[in-house]
Parts: sequence; structure tokens; C-alpha cells
Amino acid sequence: MLSPKRTKFRKQHRGRMRGVASKGNTIAFGQFALQAQDCGWVTARQIEASRRAMTRYIKRGGQIWIRIFPDKPVTMRPAETRMGSGKGNPEFWVAVVKPGRILFEMGGEDITEEIAKEAMRLAQYKLPVKTKFISIDKNLEDSSQENTKNSKKSQEEVKK
Repeated sequence: MLSPKRTKFRKQHRGRMRGVASKGNTIAFGQFALQAQDCGWVTARQIEASRRAMTRYIKRGGQIWIRIFPDKPVTMRPAETRMGSGKGNPEFWVAVVKPGRILFEMGGEDITEEIAKEAMRLAQYKLPVKTKFISIDKNLEDSSQENTKNSKKSQEEVKK
């Protein structure tokens, strides 16, 4: 399971989850992704369960990228303890997820959109936040390549 090797401080405040994700909200590595629609805490166990479900479905073909990391410690007090006597000990680790954040990405030559969609659907069941499946459109890639070719041609014409 994922957890930091070391941290500067053992315990953290709970904090607030307001706003939308400003970082990690675009597809960077694969062709298909799972994007969060809600805010929430995703534990290291939930990330690992989702990863296993996806890996099992795609039969270890292609590649999966995990775009979140559980770096926030959550503390708990022992059961039936009286009030007071300070903050509890760290029990597990969570990743803070805001709307728009990419949670997982998937890619590879043998991964089709149907396979990726089904694998991501299995992973969605393991997560506590509402998510949606997104993909990079091949037409957008083709059009961007044509635009760069056209701009190079126009630059050559300007030079002449």
C-alpha cells in the first residue's frame, strides 16, 4: 500500500476541501482517465483496491498510472477512551481529492476504449468519490498535427 517514506510532521489538521483541482486535472500520460467529480478523501487501501481491479481486468497488458498519492495522515483515538489527553496516533493515509482531479490513467497499444472503460468502471466501485471516464480524442490529436503542419507551411511561405 502507498504511504510516504517520511514526513516532516507526524500529525496534520483535517483541513477543508473547497474549490476545484488546479493541478492534475488534465490527461498527461495515457489515452484514458478517471476524473473525480466530487471532493473527498481516498485512502491508500481504496487506491490499491482500484489498481488491482483495473490490472486484473486488463490482464497486465497496457499501462496504468496512479495520479494521486496518500500523503495526509488521519489520526484516531483508541476505542472507549475518555475525552482530553491530546490527539490520537496516525492510523491510515489519505489523498485529498477535489473535483476535476485525474485519479488514474491508462494507455497502451493493446488497450481499446471499451477495455479501458470497463476497467475504470470496476475501479469506480472501489472509490468513495463520484467519477467519470474521459479520453483523449484521436481526432483532436490529428487536427493538432495538421495545424502544426499548416503553420510550418505558412512560415515557409512567409520566408519566401
